[in-house]
Amino acid sequence: MTGTVGPPLPYRVAESHVETADTRTFELVPDGARLPPFASGQFAMIYAFGVGEVPISASGLAGRHGGIVHTVRAVGAVSAALHGLRPGDVVGLRGPFGTGWDMAAARGRDVLVVAGGIGLAPLRPAVHEILARPDAYASLTVLAGARTPSDIAFREETESWRARAHVEVTVDRHQPGWRGPVGLVTTLLDHLELRGDRTCAFICGPEVMMRQTARDLVARGLQPHRIQVSLERTMRCGTGHCGHCQLGPLLLCRDGPVVGYDRVASLLQVREL
Repeated sequence: MTGTVGPPLPYRVAESHVETADTRTFELVPDGARLPPFASGQFAMIYAFGVGEVPISASGLAGRHGGIVHTVRAVGAVSAALHGLRPGDVVGLRGPFGTGWDMAAARGRDVLVVAGGIGLAPLRPAVHEILARPDAYASLTVLAGARTPSDIAFREETESWRARAHVEVTVDRHQPGWRGPVGLVTTLLDHLELRGDRTCAFICGPEVMMRQTARDLVARGLQPHRIQVSLERTMRCGTGHCGHCQLGPLLLCRDGPVVGYDRVASLLQVREL
């Protein structure tokens, strides 16, 4: 599914709240014409007027005001401008772009969601979809990692998932008051009893984490095509024309960001690619 290729449509911030010191979630509602519906895992090109445009995956498909939800970590000029958005501010939106999580392929199976840092944001709509249709999936396990306890996004919501899913959260570095596990998110796999022939995995986070997680899951019996990863490269146009997001034969704004591990396993071995 491809969204608008012309000028961005104006969207207004309906709601905004802090996740961590450098991360904020905001809901955008159309200030006029509306974009086509997004699927879990797809992204929008968000334009901060006077600053620039960046790709941001949807972290929610229907917010409290019926809008599209995005979560932004301030790491550059554009993302810092988006981080500063407050209710009533207007941005430009193009989309939806790219491929989403293959929810149909996961139906009837155990679903394993593995997120590193802000990687939980693109996975959040898939979790919402699974929790909303528990009869369609065998089970749900969510493993999430963050640098420190204060860097955990969606903390209260993640805790609420525990009533309907197996959820584990780990941090790289301990802070006073933290009683959870300490270590990379990949170490949480050691505690799982996976049914490799009946499991689908959705993975998003730093590339090194996704590479190691996918390798570990294959070693535990998961078939590579049952493992989906969300890849990130510099995206400028969102339509596959500029070539900035090329990864080998793939253009990730068009062929990704969500791709089966069987298609990219060899590409991810070349770190400079």
